[in-house]
Amino acid sequence: MVILLGTMSTAEHSLALSNAAPGPAPWQRAAAGANLLTADGGLGVTIFEEITTMAVKAGAINLGQGFPDEDGPGAIAAAARQAIAAGTNQYAPGKGMPVLREAVAAHQQRFYGLAPDPDTEVIITTGATEALAATLLALTGPGDEVLTFEPFYDSYGAMIGLSGATHTTSPLRAPDFQPDLEHLEQAFTDRTRVVLVNNPHNPMGTVFNREALAKVVELAERYNAVIVMDEVYEHLTFGVPHIPVATLPGAAERTVTISSAGKTFSFTGWKIGWLHGPADLVAAIRTVKQFLSYSSGSPFQPAIAAALALDDSFYQGVAAGLQRKRDVLSEGLRRAGLEVFTPDGTYFINVDAAPLGVTDAPALARQLPELVGVAAIPVSVFCHADGAERTRSLLRFAFCKKIEVLEEAAARLATLQERLG
Repeated sequence: MVILLGTMSTAEHSLALSNAAPGPAPWQRAAAGANLLTADGGLGVTIFEEITTMAVKAGAINLGQGFPDEDGPGAIAAAARQAIAAGTNQYAPGKGMPVLREAVAAHQQRFYGLAPDPDTEVIITTGATEALAATLLALTGPGDEVLTFEPFYDSYGAMIGLSGATHTTSPLRAPDFQPDLEHLEQAFTDRTRVVLVNNPHNPMGTVFNREALAKVVELAERYNAVIVMDEVYEHLTFGVPHIPVATLPGAAERTVTISSAGKTFSFTGWKIGWLHGPADLVAAIRTVKQFLSYSSGSPFQPAIAAALALDDSFYQGVAAGLQRKRDVLSEGLRRAGLEVFTPDGTYFINVDAAPLGVTDAPALARQLPELVGVAAIPVSVFCHADGAERTRSLLRFAFCKKIEVLEEAAARLATLQERLG
């Protein structure tokens, strides 16, 4: 049956698709997983698009989306330009250029003592997003469960929905947003195929402690689940160590580790990511990945290989600079009367608006651009229904911006209590 969608409304699309096949269509599962379906089954816009539109209209400082407003090292950009000039402009190998696969393996050895084989255990991907998509589509399907912590990065819900698996969660609660180990144990079942962990954690800014990570490994072993680690913020921690799960006893043989260049090197638009893990899992993931993008970013791959070899001082400087930015914005948020949950990593600060008598953070987020000229994202959009209620008074702000921008945002936010009356 052929359905012509071009002249239909979103609701009509939904009806046509539901009449054509049993159950929701793949796009509907993805949209539902990312909280994009409206009550009548229509397709809504993401909160990021909505808040960004409001910010632009109001001329507000947009601290909603997590991308930096400064480029990364000039030498790395120059390396990409050199690669373009040298003719590195055609398809890269499907699993990535050898120079970058070897650089990823060397990086893991240098920082964590891990030694993935660059030929059979490393894949270069179109950002961490494609790595996540290929992994979930390769390893999960109807009848499986994928367990994440909640709040969760919205891409997780979309990709789990697209795979046809069931998305289950375990909560991260204020004030420290560390896993509830008792609840985590209860959340695992015989159907848990993958436990997907974002550490350091977006949106909560938490860096999970060793006890929590060891519990994930213990439970994954007990239920024969694959551990998928999203570690894109691995170098952006503040005074606490990042512990890759693959370094823990019993973890390496069941762990797929994902990371990318965007956050560490401030080249988010290059979309260069990677994953590594046991050869059998990597082969399965590569089978799917080759039919998504096949390959991408040819001139950027050797540039990121050079970036991964930068001195320790670079990595230390990136973290120290972000910590200073965190502290500048935190001060403005405290002056606003908000309860600030100081993050140990990532780009993000979370706050509770309840001390101001505000319990509806989504409504406040839609007011902020006009009210004080700063935009933020409500944490509830990163949750299912129960989690959304639990986080209803929380907001997330991104501090990966120029220091002068954050100083101005902090000054504006300091007027919030007064403006709310």
